[in-house]
Amino acid sequence: MPIKVCLFDAYGTLFDLHSAVARHAAAVGPSAAVLSEVWRNKQLEYSWIRSAMAPPADGWKDFWILTQDALDFAMARLQVDDPGLRKDLLDAYLTLSAFPEVRAVLERLKAEGMRTAIISNGTQAMLNSALTSAGLDGLIDLVVSADEVKVFKPSPKIYQLIPQRLGVSPQEVLFHSSNAWDAASAASFGFRVARIDRTRQPREYAFASMMIERPDLSDIPGIVREFMYV
Repeated sequence: MPIKVCLFDAYGTLFDLHSAVARHAAAVGPSAAVLSEVWRNKQLEYSWIRSAMAPPADGWKDFWILTQDALDFAMARLQVDDPGLRKDLLDAYLTLSAFPEVRAVLERLKAEGMRTAIISNGTQAMLNSALTSAGLDGLIDLVVSADEVKVFKPSPKIYQLIPQRLGVSPQEVLFHSSNAWDAASAASFGFRVARIDRTRQPREYAFASMMIERPDLSDIPGIVREFMYV
């Protein structure tokens, strides 16, 4: 089947999630890189744990709340006690930098008539803010948030929203993610998958057949054209 939709994860794939701390690295100090890593890891851990509960005793907490909770843990662990810096970091997370090639890739896909979409654990407000600040909001046709199903990726319930909303089969979607767990889960769901391995990590999740791996998104428009003739 030809590709009809190019679907993207947001954080780590389109947007550099470490750019928030990078902007304030001087204020954070020598532990800036570690803080950013702990923040991200806890953000994901909280989403997975809460999705596995049935349901959590305190109900649904969206990704923005978990992002704040994760930052609070990271700052406490690294003994960074600065309410003003906390606010600055959260503000920066709402305006993350896009990776350098992203705009040009999305423009090429749109020029070729390809539908584009984002599927993310992030809230609609978080995603809309990031798209607007990066100047990408006119290049994405559909933004799907975990808020719609009240469960986070890698639940198939969120991936299923794309075929439902766009009227395509999973095999007509090329999904891009820098997260190995996300790529593997999407492949198991039935999407064609491009793993965007920006940091050259070892291969994971051998059970999932990942069709292509690339160091960034630059080559994606050409790959889409190749799929048109498969």
